[in-house]
Amino acid sequence: MHSDITKEKGRIDWWTVLLYLIFVMAGWLNIYAASFDLENAIGLFDLSGRAGMQLVWIGSSLVIAFAIMKIEPRFFDSFSVLFYVLGITLLLATLAVAPDIKGSRSWLVLGPIRLQPAEFMKFIVALAIAKVFSRHDFKLMEMRNLLLVTAIILVPTLIVILQSETGTALVYLSLIIVLYREGLPGGIVFTGLAMIVYFVVGLKFSEEEIGIFSRGEVYTIIIIIVFTAGMVWSYVKRIRVVQIILGIAGAIFLVSYLLSYTGWMNVDYGISAILSLGLITIYLLFLSLRYWKRIYLMMAIFAVGSFVFLESVEYVFDDVLQHHQRQRIKVTLGMEEDLLGAGYHIGQSKIAIGSGAFSGKGYLNGTQTKLKYVPEQDTDFIFCTIGEEQGFIGASAVIILFLVFIMRLIFLAERQKTVFGRVYGYGVISIFVFHLIVNLGMVLGLTPVIGIPLPFFSYGGSSLWGFTILLFIFLRIDKSRKPF
Repeated sequence: MHSDITKEKGRIDWWTVLLYLIFVMAGWLNIYAASFDLENAIGLFDLSGRAGMQLVWIGSSLVIAFAIMKIEPRFFDSFSVLFYVLGITLLLATLAVAPDIKGSRSWLVLGPIRLQPAEFMKFIVALAIAKVFSRHDFKLMEMRNLLLVTAIILVPTLIVILQSETGTALVYLSLIIVLYREGLPGGIVFTGLAMIVYFVVGLKFSEEEIGIFSRGEVYTIIIIIVFTAGMVWSYVKRIRVVQIILGIAGAIFLVSYLLSYTGWMNVDYGISAILSLGLITIYLLFLSLRYWKRIYLMMAIFAVGSFVFLESVEYVFDDVLQHHQRQRIKVTLGMEEDLLGAGYHIGQSKIAIGSGAFSGKGYLNGTQTKLKYVPEQDTDFIFCTIGEEQGFIGASAVIILFLVFIMRLIFLAERQKTVFGRVYGYGVISIFVFHLIVNLGMVLGLTPVIGIPLPFFSYGGSSLWGFTILLFIFLRIDKSRKPF
């Protein structure tokens, strides 16, 4: 069933268009600065250089944007399913025929042109989700609907992972923001965030064994208990139950400490941790049967599921992730220091940004970037050039403009009169927010290096086209909204 996208009623949001133009032009100038060769300098418009080629991509992007604004908005609704099928087909074809480029099989090589279909899949997945949500009487928490939406997101995610593009694959998972906006319980979102905490803590302290478990596992089990107590309080509001949960764990660990301190026995804190978690789980199951409330059963499942996930961390890290991915994570978490290997990108990035100080070294005057110390400085690490040449002032200005951009998109999404428009709008927001946070996190050493470009700034035709299409489809939908 089609969503009720109406005929032309509004005007294009020129504030968003203006921000887009500022971003692409600033990106173009910084790409020139990042790729500038002191010995073999070429002009800003020279097509043999990356700045010249980026100008071509910008020009073609403007043509694409103009064309999108001439398309009836119902077109995107009507053909969203077809787009999704074609997109998945293209991803599979890419996986089969794409050459290996820097360990990735995600690029289609068409003569001198290289395209990354995964970039275009971002707006396709957002459209597909919007289509599903716009169906009559759609309820997200009905099992079949929840499974359908999950499948729409996970299928391209898994294919892109097989292409060895983990960073791009994670972008699709950011669409959980859309699901939360449309009624996904906060507990599910919290569970996802909790898993990240489990992974980081469990891995960070995994090298020291303190009994049957590592120190990281013991710490994480304690966190699981605290999170479980917090979930009980959030959903049940019974302080007595929370006190008992925390009291069980506290009593066991206190007794364990006293036994070890007095020398009566050498206590295995791993056993203490799993005993605490086990008793708490049994207690929650007891409450579920006593009061016949499913919520207690769900809390017990949360506790057990968290522990199962914790025990899978080591397998995923050692047997699923590739060697370079493991090294980048270890460097990010401070488990290893590899300034000449996996940590080289981050180390040089920090030096470049730090050397910019408050006001920067000036345009084309950066030393770290001009001497090519920073790898991928015109693509994923383009922010280093901004930080070095424009300093804290320039870097802050870029971040502030992006925040304004995101806030404007939220405003546009909330004013939509159709479910299709609102859901797609939040899909756009989710993707841009993920790219911004992860890219800045990479260059500052806060997140692992996973190959995420800075929207509109990083060099590349596929990413620029993908972001342009993603944004202007939303602007076209917004332009046709029904007025209040």
